[in-house]
Amino acid sequence: MAKLDRYILRQCFGAMIFVTAALSAAIWLAQSLRLIDLIVNRGLSADVFLYLAILILPRFLDVVLPVGVFIAVLFTFNRLITESELVVMRSAGQSHLALAKPVLVLAGIAFLVLMSLSVYFLPASNRAFKDLQFEISHRFVSSLVQEGTFTTISDKITIYVRSRDEKGEVLGLLINDSRNSQKQVTIVAERGAFVDSPTGARILMVNGNRQQFDSETHKLSLLTFDSYTLDLETLQDAPVGRFREAQERFLDELFFPPADVEGPLRQGFVAEAHNRVLVPLSVFSFSLIPLACLLPGELNRRGQLNRILIAIALAFVFELIDLGVKSIASRTSSAIPLMYVTTLLPSALGFGILLRGGIRFGFRPSMVAARPAN
Repeated sequence: MAKLDRYILRQCFGAMIFVTAALSAAIWLAQSLRLIDLIVNRGLSADVFLYLAILILPRFLDVVLPVGVFIAVLFTFNRLITESELVVMRSAGQSHLALAKPVLVLAGIAFLVLMSLSVYFLPASNRAFKDLQFEISHRFVSSLVQEGTFTTISDKITIYVRSRDEKGEVLGLLINDSRNSQKQVTIVAERGAFVDSPTGARILMVNGNRQQFDSETHKLSLLTFDSYTLDLETLQDAPVGRFREAQERFLDELFFPPADVEGPLRQGFVAEAHNRVLVPLSVFSFSLIPLACLLPGELNRRGQLNRILIAIALAFVFELIDLGVKSIASRTSSAIPLMYVTTLLPSALGFGILLRGGIRFGFRPSMVAARPAN
């Protein structure tokens, strides 16, 4: 690679890293704040919070990175024009395609990163995140129970606690257990504590009573206790296996869904598979749109505001159409080829504009005064 190519690539790469990191940090912070509830109200440790926060990173990185490439190319080439560096490069005989070469290398790097996310890291992180959510919901009962709220642990167990003390014990405990529909049980206790054991979650209660109503005999039995242990067995009530959504599946499972995935759900799996392939390819469109707007035509050191606005508008329209087509493709298979058209068409048009020397976007060429003949 020539020194000039390395120079442009270095400028674009640095800008891409900065923009991607800034956008990722902002979105990650906003999304992570939603998980703070797990610590404040549900008693989970900070380690679990950090682990969940890290797992959500790949979810939006495949959206942020193409935008980072677009902004990096737009900013770098606008700066090269403003500082007249691009004029010198073109005077040295650099064609539009030659100037686009380092940008295509940058897009290739982003493509490899996005493809690795699509193939492995995105489904793996989503799967780990959902698995941990499932475990928290069905195993760590103490983390789900909130003060002053009726909390449904499973479809048939509801727990209410008035408050918690500094030792982690709950005060004013009320439990309604309807796992046996014929003999519903209501337990009231002065205080208690949650215990997670290998066989399931348990509640140790002190000073209370257990009321059981028999729906067949219509009799109510009352048992007063000093201490009582209730085995919640929430894992037995919860499904032993969890259905994995499309975002948690690897590409082979999406292109060839299992037999139990049928109808609209199967179409959604196939559309997600094609989307996983097209997201990395879209980075070439995002990189060529600013080049097709800035390179052709006359250069102006005073700025390229009109061309920048055109590039931003084209990128916005491209993304809007792309989202609409993907939404349609998730419902009908006939729209899947259209996904490829909308994703690859900007790349083809941009490459064609650079190859032909481009469109001037209505800019008037610079006027050069003719010298009178002697």
